[in-house]
Amino acid sequence: MSQALTLAVDGGIAVITFDLPNEPVNKFSAAVIAEFDAILTRIDTDASIKAAVLISGKPDNFIAGADIDAFLEFKSAKDAELASAAGHKAMERIERSRAPIVAAINGACLGGGLEASLACAYRIASDNPKTVLGLPETQLGLIPGAGGTQRLPRVVGLQAALDMILTAKNVRARKALQIGLVDELVHPSILREVAVQRAREIASGSRRHEEKKHGAKEVVLEDNPIGRAVVFRQAREMTLKKTRGNYPALLAALDAVAAGYHGTREQGFAEEARLFGEMSATAVSNQLIFLFYATTALKKDSGIADASVKPLPVKQIGVLGTGFMGAGIAAVSVMQNVPVRFKDTKHEQVGRGLAAVRDVLKDRLVKRQITKQQFDDQFSLVSGTVEYTGFGSVPLVIEAVFEDLAVKHQVLAELEPKLPAHAIFASNTSTIPIAKIAAGSKRPERVVGMHFFSPVHKMPLLEVIVTPQTAPEVTATVVAFGRKLGKTVIVVNDAPGFFANRILAPYINEAGRMLDEGVPVDVIDRALLAFGFPVGPVTLLDEVGLDVAGKSGAVMSAAFGDRVKPSAALGKLIASGRLGRKGKKGFYLYDERGKKGGVDESVYAIIGAPQRQASSPALVQEIQERCALAMVNEAVRCLDEGIVRQPRDGDIGAVFGIGFPPFRGGPFRYADTLGAAELVKRLQALDVQYPGRFVPSARLVTMASDGTRFYPATGKPVG
Repeated sequence: MSQALTLAVDGGIAVITFDLPNEPVNKFSAAVIAEFDAILTRIDTDASIKAAVLISGKPDNFIAGADIDAFLEFKSAKDAELASAAGHKAMERIERSRAPIVAAINGACLGGGLEASLACAYRIASDNPKTVLGLPETQLGLIPGAGGTQRLPRVVGLQAALDMILTAKNVRARKALQIGLVDELVHPSILREVAVQRAREIASGSRRHEEKKHGAKEVVLEDNPIGRAVVFRQAREMTLKKTRGNYPALLAALDAVAAGYHGTREQGFAEEARLFGEMSATAVSNQLIFLFYATTALKKDSGIADASVKPLPVKQIGVLGTGFMGAGIAAVSVMQNVPVRFKDTKHEQVGRGLAAVRDVLKDRLVKRQITKQQFDDQFSLVSGTVEYTGFGSVPLVIEAVFEDLAVKHQVLAELEPKLPAHAIFASNTSTIPIAKIAAGSKRPERVVGMHFFSPVHKMPLLEVIVTPQTAPEVTATVVAFGRKLGKTVIVVNDAPGFFANRILAPYINEAGRMLDEGVPVDVIDRALLAFGFPVGPVTLLDEVGLDVAGKSGAVMSAAFGDRVKPSAALGKLIASGRLGRKGKKGFYLYDERGKKGGVDESVYAIIGAPQRQASSPALVQEIQERCALAMVNEAVRCLDEGIVRQPRDGDIGAVFGIGFPPFRGGPFRYADTLGAAELVKRLQALDVQYPGRFVPSARLVTMASDGTRFYPATGKPVG
């Protein structure tokens, strides 16, 4: 087996280059740690080596962290605890190395990579947009397990450390310098040269790591037990409020950090290892690791069976419609340096669209995610027109016009003669079947759906919708382009509602039926928040727009009948002229800025609900089961009908598109958790109460009979 680490010594400075063979990124594994151990032994025993530099041989990756495959080998919490203790020992060797080690960081420095860097005597980062540092373990339902909860607070302070660990957000290089996470920032081209020089200076004693100086706020809140108790209490309260206790690793991470302050150094590391082991054995971690594997596998999926078909290059695009969705699509495109030609029917509409793009980019500038120069460069890539000038050489046009088939046919008829023959026409429709849109084209094989989710610059999912006529090259091209925009892409077959909106319909409608029955708005929303959805279904109706929800509901009802028939309550509120948040009047109250308040009590008179029911544990359970199981059952129907190709795509679509609770893994993973037999039993019981709406899908009935699952019970979850 070829080595991951090489050692070169020049003038008393050892340069350790980490370049894991046949892998795009560097990862820690038992074999790599053994190599590190051997190299550190040589350094410790070779008196001619005065200092060392740890650098990556990969172009834009320092160390991505641990090899997640190793986590699947844990048979118990104790196995994981011992693995964490082994990680502590490895990092301790770096920290106590006779020759001080300088970390030269270019590209992603995550998880175990950051923990190794924290153990080094000095850290230099490249001023490269791809250089980010972070501890993402809580996204896997775990906590940092190689000393991160102990060393990070000592380096950047308690509050900054808790923010990094609990949010799992990456810190860019400049921010890392500001908070003291790195000691120096240099241009990538001189990173190695400067790192070697700093190693030489540290060895001679002329340079050392400077501790971050605490300001008055840190002195009050971090440098004494009373202040730290306040920080920990507030962090715990905020975490519980945000997660409702559904993500135990966040509370475990808080406990691990606290242990480092309350006891000895050894006790702090021991508690981190114990809690890492405990979290590794949770069902939540199991589901979040599944999502990690699922999204990783999806990145390698072109969406077509024929691997010989290659995507066309897309170096510029056209966007039709400068409203909220069109502006969002344009914004994420220019963020990836793709020029956009914007088209609408009136100059003022084009102007509003350009302003909306500018606002999205400005938000990134304010948050220091881009520089002023990058802001100017990106905004210069979008141009507007009320004609079709500039579309003659565009390889991809994304249509985001009014949700009306006649309007879409009109723009397609106007545009198609002006496009090159190989150009792709993609519709951002959320309800109209793509085959109906393609019927208005002379080249239906080059018509496809690209369903972005709102707001486009924040929502990660893109549904690519194909018809039997869609050319494989078209599918491959839009999938590749979607990934270029940073989207998680699933390919689904054409049908009303596609996948995400199709499974959302019975979920929303069941909430509406409960409004008809007199269940209070806030009781419904709180029940689904407790289940794990990011917003309640009634709040979602207000956010989407009651008029939009009404049109979508009508389409779904026409396609699937009474099973997804919209509620009377929603119809009455739409008839009263309420639009939801955008009209500052919906189920909830909104201020002039559109900020949500409490429930608008006047809605009950409008919808004429028969009675008001108070919340109770039994009612909460009923709300959760009716809404969530209706969604799960519909997802399985989509698999039966070939709308989604496999359970993995459905779970990714539900989690990233409509907020199905990640800690439950997705509708298919949740079905496996319950077991098909139990799921069918619950659906049948509901169908007795509400005939026709909960008939179990044929596949579920078969699975309940033969005891099968959607996923293997053990081993790597997917891909």
